[in-house]
Amino acid sequence: MNGTLHLQPSLFDDAEHDGIRLGPLDGLRRQVLGHGAWLDVLPGWLHGADELFEQLAAEVPWRAERREMYERMVDVPRLLSFYGPDAEPPHPVLGQARTVLSRHYAEELGEPFRTLGLCYYRDGRDSVAWHGDRIGRGAREDTMVAILSVGEPRTLALRPRSGGGAVVRRPLGHGDLVVMGGSCQRTWEHAIPKTARPVGPRISIQFRPQGVG
Repeated sequence: MNGTLHLQPSLFDDAEHDGIRLGPLDGLRRQVLGHGAWLDVLPGWLHGADELFEQLAAEVPWRAERREMYERMVDVPRLLSFYGPDAEPPHPVLGQARTVLSRHYAEELGEPFRTLGLCYYRDGRDSVAWHGDRIGRGAREDTMVAILSVGEPRTLALRPRSGGGAVVRRPLGHGDLVVMGGSCQRTWEHAIPKTARPVGPRISIQFRPQGVG
């Protein structure tokens, strides 16, 4: 991966002594969004998140994409990588996270998390527009998407798809976990907005069931 990384380390993230490891899920807190949607949040679930960020930034086979929007081809404003159900995750702790999350949400979700999608937001110009993960079964069924964030915090914004209501904003980085569940992908939209203020890079790792994208 070319380029200089400008990650501001977290004062609370000491991988030198603790290594890269998961904490307990006991601190998960659920926020009911409405319309059958909810959000689970656990700050700092991953210890050693800054070290993991450096490894992923340097070693993951990132790709830049172009997509058609408004009848023209444009650059996707972030780098991407994807690991299918049979692919080895780019770091063992991500395989552990997938197993732990699958076990924790087994009763509610009814199936395991299978795939890993990674997004690399290099600075405040990188973003993702308002959307729901409605490709596949997420368009018609309740499901879950879990996101583990490493690197500098960026704001995850959520709003009702039908319009109206307050926008929910959650800064995510340095090992934070968020899980969007229930009808969230159908009845709400989410985004990582661009920002003009100086921000360092962030990587999000999305855990999804098979057939949800």
